[in-house]
Amino acid sequence: MISLANPWALVLFVMITGLVSLVISKKPITVGSFFDGKSEGLEPNLWTLVFSQVTTWIFARSLMNAAILGFFYGFAGTLAYSFYYLSFLTGGFIVYRIRNKNMGSVQDWLGYYFGTLGQWTYNFLIILRLLSEVFANLIVIGLIFTAAFPDYEMAGQAAILVLAVVGFLYSAKGGLQASLRTDVFQMIIFLIVFGVCFITMIKSNDFSFISILNSKGIHNEGARPGYILILVAMLQVFSYPAHDPVMMDRGFIANQNKTNLSFILAFILSTFCIFGFGMFGIQAGIVGFGYENQLLGTWKNMFGTTVYFFLICSLLISAMSTLDSALASSARLIIDEFYLFERSIKNGRIAMSVFMISGLLFTLFPNQSLFDAVAVTGTASLFLTPVMIITFLGGNIQNWAYFITWLISIMGAFAYVCRDHEVVLYLFPGTHKYDQLLSICLYVLIIGFLLCTLSILLNRFLAKIRCD
Repeated sequence: MISLANPWALVLFVMITGLVSLVISKKPITVGSFFDGKSEGLEPNLWTLVFSQVTTWIFARSLMNAAILGFFYGFAGTLAYSFYYLSFLTGGFIVYRIRNKNMGSVQDWLGYYFGTLGQWTYNFLIILRLLSEVFANLIVIGLIFTAAFPDYEMAGQAAILVLAVVGFLYSAKGGLQASLRTDVFQMIIFLIVFGVCFITMIKSNDFSFISILNSKGIHNEGARPGYILILVAMLQVFSYPAHDPVMMDRGFIANQNKTNLSFILAFILSTFCIFGFGMFGIQAGIVGFGYENQLLGTWKNMFGTTVYFFLICSLLISAMSTLDSALASSARLIIDEFYLFERSIKNGRIAMSVFMISGLLFTLFPNQSLFDAVAVTGTASLFLTPVMIITFLGGNIQNWAYFITWLISIMGAFAYVCRDHEVVLYLFPGTHKYDQLLSICLYVLIIGFLLCTLSILLNRFLAKIRCD
């Protein structure tokens, strides 16, 4: 039997999980089940919906982000990332309002108010989001296997390629239906391995909830950047869920009452999981940061072989879950929203393959910061905040104001990517990149609200002139 200390145990875990996922996904499918997730014409039950929402949001990138932010910025860092999970409540509200208009997607809603312009600008953002989902989770897989096999130079790259193929195979087999089915299995496994690790941590002699609450992290600025990030999360939390196709897709596949409850339950469960996992990072910063500030190595020294193995397994299982959900959403995006090809299983699989290959190519780029992928798409989605809030309140925003607001958001995301450039530093100064991110978000939102409000006032003024 392979010892848990042996890195090949991780390979065995991935093989077993991948095989089970393939078996689960082997169910007769139709075009409807592939794109809409219905099994034998029936919508998913409540807990299938909840587990699918949670496991696709506490994915590998998010788990690592929560832990890394806790490691560097203490309690404030993990709390900041947990604030993003208020998105289940704001996302549930957005879905409720859209469904009350008898519309089946965010694209339908934007198309109603802004025509093709609204749909294509939003879909451009969704492409970025889905690519970041695939890219970031593959990066986590690479980091894990690079640490597990330090003597093998290509271990990380090989693991990325293998997991990409495995994820694609069972995703392509059944589309959204397969994603929902495997999400339940993967969520159960995650809760088991996460529970074992969490209980072990809190029962250890050097663990204290008081220390967790008072932790400042290991960063030279302490917890301050974490508190800045809390403000950023509060600014982004309304638009953030609206630009996540995985969450939005699951908001339109069951009846309204079931969907409303699923969002509330998903918020409770996911927030507990993400903050709980972030506590591993906080604890690492408190007692074990002597390993060259490397979180994975610190965990291994802190918790020993068994707990470390389960921690890594929880990351791997969440990565696989997110990959299949992102691919299912990519098929729906290309076929059902862009209308580029006929709605068929074959074309859906082709769309999946394009997104998987593109995500693999992104892993070759030098900037592999996990939170950057969140910050960039989160900033780009900020145009949805003024647009949705004002429209929900009955305002009639003109297309020119919508487009400029969208453009400002994209420019804000680009500014964060190029935050070290002298022009960006001049416009958005700050001692930390999160200071810059906060400034960018404020500028984008203020300008967006001003533009949308101006378009309403201008429209009323012109209407009054015509009446006179």
